[in-house]
Amino acid sequence: MVDSDLRSITPEWVDLLIRPVMDKGFDFVSPYYLRHKYDGTITNSIVYPVTRALYGKQIRQPIGGDFGFSGKLAEFYLEKDVWNSDVARFGIDIWMTTTAVANDFKVCQSFLGAKIHAAKDPSSDLSAMLTQVVSSLFMLMEEYKDKWKDVKKADPIPLFGFQFSVGLEPLHVNVERMINMFNLGIAELSDLLKDILSSDSMKELVDVASSETFHFSDDLWVHVIFDYAVACHKKIMNVDHILKTLTPLYLGKVASLVTEMADSNAQEVEDRLEALCLAFEKYKPYLIDNWD
Repeated sequence: MVDSDLRSITPEWVDLLIRPVMDKGFDFVSPYYLRHKYDGTITNSIVYPVTRALYGKQIRQPIGGDFGFSGKLAEFYLEKDVWNSDVARFGIDIWMTTTAVANDFKVCQSFLGAKIHAAKDPSSDLSAMLTQVVSSLFMLMEEYKDKWKDVKKADPIPLFGFQFSVGLEPLHVNVERMINMFNLGIAELSDLLKDILSSDSMKELVDVASSETFHFSDDLWVHVIFDYAVACHKKIMNVDHILKTLTPLYLGKVASLVTEMADSNAQEVEDRLEALCLAFEKYKPYLIDNWD
């Protein structure tokens, strides 16, 4: 399977996505590619670190959109009653990845080079996509809660393909707009956010909004995401209403990351995201304690 808006696909991609299945007995091949440091912000700030912390596999692109899979796994997918649900929209990628990992199918990654597609400025309207992806992520937490609660650490998985450097198209983001939307969200949604977030998280968010130098820490972001997961689990209000309030907070975290990584090269960006992943793993007990 490949994304429909790809502009960097080559014939080699097909071989790299299929060969581990045919020759090595893998059931699921996830893509591993180079993207602009401001592209894939939902993956980088939420889906990758959360999936990794929950299920213990370092799958770098869990919603990459380009996958190879075995007939055995295809049959397993088809047994699941999701094809007329919200999962079949923006959530299908994370559903495929999580279903494979949580059900102990053999997973790996293949390096595909650059992913060039119809990338979007994170400050543009990604609200619907964010809501759908995070909703699917949280729904899967319900289904596999007995699996992820026992996972203690995240292990690397096999990576196939020759890794090389590639040129990437520039992607410009409007940091000031994202910060303004964050501040507006804190001001206008405070009554709802107080019901969703812990008092400590809420206080820290207000401090971020009022600070002269904008900085959204990893520790705070982890607690915010885990608070949202718990709020959806406990259904403190309509889940769609809960998740729609996440957009300005997400934009604030992305703005903070973009500012931090403005002068970073590709390896430095990966190191920065590794630190974010480790923060999610560190505070996983906070999620488990509040979930129960």
